[in-house]
Parts: sequence; structure tokens; C-alpha cells
Amino acid sequence: MLKNNDWQLIYEVKRMKKRKLSGMTVEELWQLFPIFLVPYNSLWVSYYNEEKENLLNFLTSNQIKRIEHIGSTAIPNIYAKNIVDILVEVYHDFNIKDLIHCICEAGYIKMSETTNRISFNKGYTENGFAEKVYHLHFRNEGDNDELYFRDYLIDNPYNLKEYESLKLQLWKKFEHDRDGYTNAKTSFILSMTKKAKEIYKDRYQ
Repeated sequence: MLKNNDWQLIYEVKRMKKRKLSGMTVEELWQLFPIFLVPYNSLWVSYYNEEKENLLNFLTSNQIKRIEHIGSTAIPNIYAKNIVDILVEVYHDFNIKDLIHCICEAGYIKMSETTNRISFNKGYTENGFAEKVYHLHFRNEGDNDELYFRDYLIDNPYNLKEYESLKLQLWKKFEHDRDGYTNAKTSFILSMTKKAKEIYKDRYQ
């Protein structure tokens, strides 16, 4: 039987679904799009390849150095959010901000922007997550620690299980707090990335 708090949450989510995403607060967005981990899905690789082809329809070789599948959906046999993360490295002599318009025209929404980084998402709707959800990370070339972290976990099953265990522990605690969830993983990620860069040297430079 649902408790009063459960009914209140259902009411709030339904109310938010009637509003445009652009008009929601961060807290409301976190309620509508909670942290939700699922077992590894081999379709994630297909989703990545499909979206990579879409990106290559309007990105050119003189703009980008590489496109890579990153995040937990790029690592076999680990629980992950059902979101495909894609890293796009842009050459230093190309202005990363010149790409904003064409990325948005391709159906993405800009999430955040700094001097050297721009993030977009696709698959977030007023009704919650779509079937296919993407986070697109544009960086200057060389800003690619996620590649080292990905490779290290693939090569080291023990650390992979450590990371999975950490994610599962944090899931419910930070279900509606994405920043808290990310921050709680940072120490582990930095430690593993440091080891990876010592082993792999300049693999992605």
C-alpha cells in the first residue's frame, strides 16, 4: 500500500511531466530523471555506433580528432545508468563553441558549457527518459581521462567489481542527487585513472 509520501512523489512527477524541461529547477529535473542502474546491456554498443554515425554526418575530420564510447556503458559486465556517454575530442585550432548550433540542430540539448568543455544530452523528455539516452561531451584534444579509466577497468576485473560495488552502494543514497552521486565516485575514479596513465602512458595523446 502506498504511503502519503509515495503519493506526493507520484503527484510531483506527474505535475513535472506537464512542464517544459527548460522551466524546471535542478531539483525537479533530478526527480524526473533519477539515478537508475541496470545490468550491462550489449545493445549499448549498437546505440553508440548508431549515434557515432549520426555525428559523423555533420562533423568533419578537420574538426575532430576522435569520437569514443566512454562511461560504464562502454565497459562490459558492469551495472550502469542506461545512458550512453560519447566523448568528442576537438582539435585545438578549432573553436569548440562553433559546434553548438549544429549539435542542437541534431536534436541535442546543451547541458553545460565552460571555456574548454561543452556537454549535451539527448533522450530527456517531459515524460522522462526516452528508450535511447545520450550524453555528448565535447572537449579539446588531450582532455580524455575517461578513456584511460575505461581501459583500466576493462583490463582489471577486480577493480571493475570494486567500482560496480561502489556504484550500487551509492545508487539509492543519491537517487535524486546527481552531483552527490558523481562527487562520491570521484576519489575512486581519480585513483584508477592515475594508475591507468602510469601504465598506458601516452596512449591517447
